[in-house]
Amino acid sequence: MEPADSGLVTSAPSAGRAAAHGVPNGGRTPKSTQALGAALADIDTVFNGFACPSETGCERCFAPEETAYLRTPCTRLPPDLLNRFVRKVPDHFEDHATVMRRLLPQCAHAMADGTLDDVGWAPHGMGRADWRSWPAEQASAVEAFVLAWWQDVLASPAPPYSAERVFETCASILRTTTPLLDRWGPGPSADAHLVGCARSWQYDLVNDDWPFTWWSRRTGPPVSPNSGPGSPGTPRSGCGPRARRIWRSVPG
Repeated sequence: MEPADSGLVTSAPSAGRAAAHGVPNGGRTPKSTQALGAALADIDTVFNGFACPSETGCERCFAPEETAYLRTPCTRLPPDLLNRFVRKVPDHFEDHATVMRRLLPQCAHAMADGTLDDVGWAPHGMGRADWRSWPAEQASAVEAFVLAWWQDVLASPAPPYSAERVFETCASILRTTTPLLDRWGPGPSADAHLVGCARSWQYDLVNDDWPFTWWSRRTGPPVSPNSGPGSPGTPRSGCGPRARRIWRSVPG
């Protein structure tokens, strides 16, 4: 049985879990919130109505009524099912790229408001999709959302997920750290996040080890931090200018 078309309409990002910190709007600046809202609206428009008419999914992992959601456009998935679809490797689907397009509007909003589970703790499906080969409008919408989400996190003193978890997720999707580091400008919240990331990564960086937990050869095309978008390479943290900046930010 196919799920009924609910006429899914997504909205601007909510404060999500950040509300638990007692910080209005997660402490975001109007500019960062506006940019993220615009990026989400673009995702909603560009990926509206996608579905996988012949998708059956992995029959061992998903019940028929669960994969039916992938064949039905504009229908909101249960949050747990969304998370399971996003985390599964591509060979669990007939057409992984179209599955990700189908999930993107709801998934992007869940990433922004903090309701997607395991961000920073498990691979993300978009990190396994060759989205840069998609039509230009779609690829641009994906990149704009990832960068707007990252900047929104940097501008918030209490984001739904820690900066290091979002950084790793964004880097694995973009397959480069360069635009993320380029946008990491000075500011009270951004500086606090820099210290938090430095504390988390310092022992790996000082030993020239890879500081990330699951972004590796096994989870997608790996790159060095100085590689360009989509450039394959051996993952290494190095001690270049940006790595040294992170290391020097650790107090004491």
